[in-house]
Amino acid sequence: MKIAQIAPLAESVPPKLYGGTERVVSYLTEELVRLGHDVTLFASGDSETRATLVDCAPRALRLDAEVQDPLAPVTLMLEQVRRRVNEFDILHFHLEHVHFPLFRPLSRKTVTTLHGRLDLAEVAPLYREFSDMPLVSISNSQRAPLPFANWVGTVHHGLSEEVCPFNPAFNLSARSGYFAFLGRVSPEKGLDRAIEIARRAGVRLRIAAKVDRDDEEYFRTNIVPLLAAPGVEFVGELREEQKPAFLGNATALIFPIDWPEPFGLAMIEAMSCGTPVIAWPHGSVPEVIEHGRTGFIVDSVEDAVAAIERSPRLNRLAVRTRFEERFSATRMAQDYLSVYRALGRRRAVAAV
Repeated sequence: MKIAQIAPLAESVPPKLYGGTERVVSYLTEELVRLGHDVTLFASGDSETRATLVDCAPRALRLDAEVQDPLAPVTLMLEQVRRRVNEFDILHFHLEHVHFPLFRPLSRKTVTTLHGRLDLAEVAPLYREFSDMPLVSISNSQRAPLPFANWVGTVHHGLSEEVCPFNPAFNLSARSGYFAFLGRVSPEKGLDRAIEIARRAGVRLRIAAKVDRDDEEYFRTNIVPLLAAPGVEFVGELREEQKPAFLGNATALIFPIDWPEPFGLAMIEAMSCGTPVIAWPHGSVPEVIEHGRTGFIVDSVEDAVAAIERSPRLNRLAVRTRFEERFSATRMAQDYLSVYRALGRRRAVAAV
């Protein structure tokens, strides 16, 4: 199958630092190539892939200080895709909805994975208008605000098993040393809650987090004063190769979100290392975490403190096994191939 993957340009594929969507696009692209498909990746020029790379910007836009209008290179990328549309069996977009007006006449040849939140007031009218655009959700909970949209499947994220490898000796040697927080610094991610949990439980907390420009004031005002607490260490953004040690040596990942998380890639990255997850039951969490098996789903700081005490007793090999069964890149790619083929059958029927 000839497949076009169209990635955001904010980060490279895979990203050098933070970037969940681009990381998933990378895992999917590489697995589709491994399975023998002809894949073309439209992405920034500093991306790395075994697919055919179409350079749509010299480097990731977020890391390019000279870029003042990020929409301009995205628009040029869409024009490149449009000119080559006849070369592909399927166009797989990861751009939310920016491409809808241009590709509406070709909707039957497209599929769009929505990676963001969909519970915003202005979103519903847009998806009612573009009801002919086939959509994939990354969790069942993500699609709840738009039950009328043109959903053609839900595909949970997956990642290659070697990205965050499981090493029993490595994990056992230091797993009781600290708990981990991995993500963005923003009110909905609950870092202040994670610090409070660690303080009450009397455990170390290591924080690997990105601070966006829009959240710098929140970080300075609400988080920096809390970093002086004993046992709290702010690590900053991690590179991909740093994640296995950071997550694998943690007793558990604390995921205290306060918003409808569409998926939460950090949860399966931790599970891949055999590290359980302590999370609040928002968004996709109940679809990803199996309570008492791969972590604990809690709804109060008190329950989280109790989970802190219980988490060392979970079987880390069992956590890794459930990751392999449910969240591998192979499973993700096969799910998407099923979506592509179903859309192809629809086109064939429509053409008769």
